Amino acid sequence: MYSSDIGSVPSRIDTDIIRSGARKANSLLPFLGVSNEDYVDFEEAVVSSFIDKLKVGVDVPNYPQFRDMNEMYFELMDGIERIDGALHVVNGIKAKQGAAIPETEAIRREAREIKSSSERDKVRIKVCVTGPYTLASFFQFKTPSLYLELAEALADILEVSMFKNGSAEISHLSVDEPVLGFMNDPLLDYGSDGREALRKAWDKICYVAKSHGADTSMHLHNTSENLFWDAEYLDIIASHVGDPLYTQESVKERLEETDKRLWAAIGVTQFDTLIENYYVAQGFTGNIPEKIGEVWTGLRKATIDPYIFLEDTGLMRKRLNAVSEYFGSERIACVSPECGLNSFPEYEVALECLERASSVVEDFNSDTVG
Repeated sequence: MYSSDIGSVPSRIDTDIIRSGARKANSLLPFLGVSNEDYVDFEEAVVSSFIDKLKVGVDVPNYPQFRDMNEMYFELMDGIERIDGALHVVNGIKAKQGAAIPETEAIRREAREIKSSSERDKVRIKVCVTGPYTLASFFQFKTPSLYLELAEALADILEVSMFKNGSAEISHLSVDEPVLGFMNDPLLDYGSDGREALRKAWDKICYVAKSHGADTSMHLHNTSENLFWDAEYLDIIASHVGDPLYTQESVKERLEETDKRLWAAIGVTQFDTLIENYYVAQGFTGNIPEKIGEVWTGLRKATIDPYIFLEDTGLMRKRLNAVSEYFGSERIACVSPECGLNSFPEYEVALECLERASSVVEDFNSDTVG
């Protein structure tokens, strides 16, 4: 098993600069060698943060995700119009000509420097794309064909973004579907066209990664909708700490039937939850929301140490042991904190969380081999 991460970390520069620089990435400026301050700052933020993830021990880091996970993909597509807050399809959705994920392009261009700085023999990269079900939730009218159009565009973007060279390679794709399973969706009724269209949509995206030799996973926040088991080109299933996925006998059976594996979530990542858990463990019985607000005031004023709220490696190892003992270590492919870290108060605190989780995986692998 290898350590990874879900993607997001706090940005150290203004997010407007990040967004502006990312938009410049798919222009001709980088290829013509034309300097643009926002693009240079964007690339530096992505590359330096990716190197930081490698240096704290993450085996296969996701590109640092500083932007909104939905908007960053809509920006790479044509045929979408926003009317009164909702999105509408206009003459069909397609990927923009030659569109690639700006973050992966930044890493590709600086792959040699990343390899040198991280002292890795080969740099392996995880790419996350926001799934068609989640993107479709922003549209006024959702249809089975919408899933397929979005998937076609995402597959084209991914095809342009995939790379492998002497210094680095994209070795893992995650399809992120955080809104799946939270409501009863008639489009996903058993036997419906929508259900079959979504399965095909997932496979269309995953096939691109598989054709390039990459592993594939799906990151979920809720696993009550079980369609993911039917995706042929999906290898690995991931959810959050406490999800029934990690404790059910039926999951063990489905893993065997489908020859899929699990992504073990070993750390809580919502910082408000970490604050709550800390004070509950201290025996606090007062108003939790009020206490959380007080803590954030203290964090902003630098009068409270944010590191005291981080989970220790012992708790993370306990979670990993539990999942491994229940399913067998051979069924655990990847390990990380449960979700992105953009809710963390500081960039360095997020890195500490990643370092702790990665050290747990390293120690687990050493103990298993030993």
